[in-house]
Amino acid sequence: MSEVISTDPVVANTVSAAANEPSVEVFAVYGVEPEIQAYAMAKYSRSSLSMKESLKEITQQKAEKFLNTFYFQYGHRSIADLAHIALAIEKLSILAAIAVADEQRWDGQERSTRYQDFRKSGYFTPKFQNSDRSVSSAMSATDAQSLYQETIEFLFTSYEKVSQSTFEYLRGITPRPTEMKPDGYERTLRARAFDVSRYLLPLATNTSLGEIVNARTLETQVAHLLTQPHREVRDLGERLKRAAVTRAYNANEESLRALVEDIRSVSPELADRAERELLREVRVAPTLVKYADPNHYEIKNREELEQAAADLARGTAIDSAPLVDLVDDDGQGQISESDSFEIELATTLVYGQCHYSYRQLRKMIEDAGEARRREIIDLGLRHRGKHDELPRPFSAGQQFRFDILMDIGGFRDMHRHRKCVQIMQDFTTAHGFDAPLEIDAAGIRSDYESAMNRTAAAVQKIAGSSGEEAAQNAQYAIPLAFRKRTLFKMDFAEAVYISELRTTPAGHASYRNVAYAMYEAVAAKYPALAKYFRVIDVREPVDLLRR
Repeated sequence: MSEVISTDPVVANTVSAAANEPSVEVFAVYGVEPEIQAYAMAKYSRSSLSMKESLKEITQQKAEKFLNTFYFQYGHRSIADLAHIALAIEKLSILAAIAVADEQRWDGQERSTRYQDFRKSGYFTPKFQNSDRSVSSAMSATDAQSLYQETIEFLFTSYEKVSQSTFEYLRGITPRPTEMKPDGYERTLRARAFDVSRYLLPLATNTSLGEIVNARTLETQVAHLLTQPHREVRDLGERLKRAAVTRAYNANEESLRALVEDIRSVSPELADRAERELLREVRVAPTLVKYADPNHYEIKNREELEQAAADLARGTAIDSAPLVDLVDDDGQGQISESDSFEIELATTLVYGQCHYSYRQLRKMIEDAGEARRREIIDLGLRHRGKHDELPRPFSAGQQFRFDILMDIGGFRDMHRHRKCVQIMQDFTTAHGFDAPLEIDAAGIRSDYESAMNRTAAAVQKIAGSSGEEAAQNAQYAIPLAFRKRTLFKMDFAEAVYISELRTTPAGHASYRNVAYAMYEAVAAKYPALAKYFRVIDVREPVDLLRR
């Protein structure tokens, strides 16, 4: 049979165009459980089926069998990156929320202390239980709980007073523009007042957050939470695990159930079918998260490095430190590049287990000598299992290392920069507290400082009580005004990004000062790079009505 060739130029051009046009198909996928979606995507490397064909043939049982084989037996952990899960976590403490959000691959949002009155949130009360240790001079668990609740209630009362006093002060110095509506004017000034009063909120304050993570991140997050020293955080890990493997909340269930009943009035048989299809139980990660357990490596690592830090410091007093310290390798004499890197690793490993500055710890590591620093590095890897990732302190070698000592409230905002490597130290009252400038102008400094000093004394008493986890329970009473030390490691692009974003006038004064200090530190060390920062000078007056 001879080939027929069209002589019609229009037909010829159409055929040619169709032949050259790529047959690419792009579409969004909706209404598929996360694990089935992960299986369908994983099949691209193991099957010639299209996504639509794969989804038609996959059942939950097939997905579970596949994941059990390839994810758990063969260790193809990237498969879990394909299953994304949305979770809501409500009425957890701010302390626990910080632990949840301390995951570099995490995406989520938490309630803002700027736009909401947190007095209405309530607070978390940990379990105060007597322990086996008998310390005659120690406060009993019952008395510790009474002091705890008294302290939290006192802080919330102070929070309300400072909120109102600051609002009245700001209203007195900020006339309402004629074009601005009264409710918008009041809302804006209330938000500014909350920026000040939030310093009094204790870590026990209830908050809520939502997160969207892939299943591998969730598994890692759950294992990390199950490993933490605070009972609330461990319980939260169990709850997250349970949420992933049990029935999920269906936002459309009410309307779908009404639809099923409408169908039932016409056809009971069809309604039964609709009910099975539309109202079936959905579990978002019944396979991928079911084996998430406490991480033995992390537990032993924390215990041994905490002891190593104590042995290294031997009770040395904590040196004073600036708000932001750009630490580098200057002043280390003739130390080689390899030795310098080992010193950084060892210093970072013990940094998170104490309250000393990076610079002070590094000097201790240098003085301890080569053998001791290598022992510390060995400790960081001693209990590593077959599937354990290297812990975060081993993410080393960044050019820019900022040792930041700032109030906990401001830290919560800086904590969102997960592109950085962040090594947190624990909550403490040892570094004192910050005070916003407005408390002087509002005439409430004396009451503010009295509240902080009273709370610090209560925290110390609770920490020394005879109950189990007394030190952990005491931390919940620490207000956001108290300073927390964190090491932020990053590249130049991230240093520019944070400095530019966090110096904008709409931001909180606390992190604006930190971001500007980061810029100044880089500009001082690398003057030629200063011109690449588009920062806003935090010393310039701020329009309180601009958000």
